[in-house]
Amino acid sequence: MSRTWFLGSLILFLLLAGLVALRGTLVALAIPLLLYLLYGLWFGPNDVRLEVQRDLSAERVAPQTPVKVRVTITNRGDDLEELALEDVIDPVLTVQDGSNHHLISLSKNKGFVFEYTMSGPRGGFPLETVHVEAGDHLGVLRTIQDVRTFGQLFVFPTVARLKQVPIRPRRTRVYAGTIPARVGGTGIEFFGVREYQDGDSPRHINWRVSARSAENLYANEFQQERVADVGIVLDGRERSNLFIGRHSLFEHSVLAAASLADTFLARGDRVGLLVYSRYLQWTWPGYGKLQRERILHALSRAMPGVSQIFDGLQYLPTRMFPPESQIVLVSPLVEDDYSTLIQLRARGYQVLVVSPDPVTFEEDHLPRRTAEYSNSEIRLAARVIRMERSLMLKRIQRAGIQVMDWNVAQPFDQAARRAFARQIQAGSRL
Repeated sequence: MSRTWFLGSLILFLLLAGLVALRGTLVALAIPLLLYLLYGLWFGPNDVRLEVQRDLSAERVAPQTPVKVRVTITNRGDDLEELALEDVIDPVLTVQDGSNHHLISLSKNKGFVFEYTMSGPRGGFPLETVHVEAGDHLGVLRTIQDVRTFGQLFVFPTVARLKQVPIRPRRTRVYAGTIPARVGGTGIEFFGVREYQDGDSPRHINWRVSARSAENLYANEFQQERVADVGIVLDGRERSNLFIGRHSLFEHSVLAAASLADTFLARGDRVGLLVYSRYLQWTWPGYGKLQRERILHALSRAMPGVSQIFDGLQYLPTRMFPPESQIVLVSPLVEDDYSTLIQLRARGYQVLVVSPDPVTFEEDHLPRRTAEYSNSEIRLAARVIRMERSLMLKRIQRAGIQVMDWNVAQPFDQAARRAFARQIQAGSRL
């Protein structure tokens, strides 16, 4: 409306100036402007009422998966000579086919449909606004409004299902599962020998031990297998993650956390997720497919950040995790994280550390030669830093903490299979 007021003020000024000065040229100069204004007032939009419906081919997809968007616009107001439409999307999303911008004319009670295809990285993207600008062909009147709609696109991290992750927390839950519970009962692993009781299967009688007793029979007892409480901690601190151009070590950590959560939930464990970043993002523990959706939604929105409070792992809220449960930390690790991991172990938690290797990641993405350092100097520096990291990981392992050192150049499922194969075969205690 500012243009209309400006034209009206200019026309009034010219008319008054012409009448006061008795100069017809000023009055004649106001006539085309007056006609221009009258055209806009006559053909400009008075009542802009649009109905918008947006349909997505999929609302939950993997990164960079094309999603087809169909937008239907229906005009319930006056005829619109010129209508500019923009389906507002997040800047990180890329339009691959079609367009989300259109300039059309739309009559009353008529509709317009446009389609486009977009894709994007991991994240949660609201699709809630269609920006509308309506006016006449000469641009005298311009009405701007945002039509609110409902829609959301979730780009989940890729999930690689693992066959088995060998964990053995000190305390398990009462439901049957796959984790040895250190309690005798029904199971498949031998636990001990006890006196034969009514109801025991004759197949469980240990005849070798029973032969030593003239009065009693003895039966084999097996170790019960139950589900466990698992807390996954995703380290989102910028000081522990690396960002080189468009490459981020944090994205690999998110992928590992998603795969681990999916594996634990698939075998019946109760899983919770804590994103340790600029603030704490906590997903309450739960079971099954619904909990899988909650965790994937949380991981799709997880972002690294800087926080003076959560700069170190010493502020990890351990009270969120049940006592003597399993904690899985997905983190590249820094030197001062060692003391926190030792404290977790001392409090009775079983700890598994999945550590994406920042040294190899940075070495792979750095240029072979820079203006300040030669190729040999870069290799020497990487070798020194790798030795320091190897010593830190060995110290953590000597404290009874299982560590998976992951070279992110390998797919996570392949690296995990190799790292856990020896523990699974030997049935080692973490």
